[in-house]
Amino acid sequence: MNETNTSQITLSVVMPAYNEGRQICENLLTTSNILSTFVKRYEIIAVDDGSQDDTAGQIKAAAAKDSHIIATGYSDNCGKGHAISFGIGKARGAYIAFLDSDLELSPGLLKSYLKIMKSQNSDIVIGSKQHPESKLDYPLTRKIMSYGYYLMLKLMFHLDVHDTQTGIKLFRSSVIKPIAKNLTTDGYAFDIEILVAANRQGCHITEAPIELHYSRDDANDGRRIKMKDIIKVFHDTIAIKKKYKK
Repeated sequence: MNETNTSQITLSVVMPAYNEGRQICENLLTTSNILSTFVKRYEIIAVDDGSQDDTAGQIKAAAAKDSHIIATGYSDNCGKGHAISFGIGKARGAYIAFLDSDLELSPGLLKSYLKIMKSQNSDIVIGSKQHPESKLDYPLTRKIMSYGYYLMLKLMFHLDVHDTQTGIKLFRSSVIKPIAKNLTTDGYAFDIEILVAANRQGCHITEAPIELHYSRDDANDGRRIKMKDIIKVFHDTIAIKKKYKK
């Protein structure tokens, strides 16, 4: 990307983490290695969302090994949306991305997303499981839930977006910074509020393909999305509808 200010950070990648202590250090270092192959000036903002394991310590360990990694966070678990908003507040990049820290989605996708943003003059580029070029290793039950949720959002918000919840998104900083300051959703439904707000502002949103290897249905995995999380997403979605009703 051609930046006029050579000292400016080009890309900030916000990676929220909750109970990712077993792999977060390695994943952050892997992310940095991949980013370094296509962008020179970047930072990784790793946010510990009040984890109960050694996530905070492992993030600090990664930051000690790689100066591109910024360790931050807080003691109470506040939700993924809050963690990402917190990270946005610290981001210095001209472009800001969100990436799930489990690396089910490769940081390498951001290379093509940056190109798409430039070539299509997009304000936002989001990964989509529904994109015809996406390659998915994804349970059927999750596919059904995802499609059902898409239909619900289409009816409620008239969003011309097929997948709001995939954990990789790229934004122009000038677009996401003001939106993040006004978010009221702190859980998994934060993506919806961001995209609804951006859509209401006339932002150009582009969907892009992903390659996904799903791994969160392990019953012994403390990172697993539970039924209470799904129920909260629906409750938060109704709250977003009330906030943005015309």
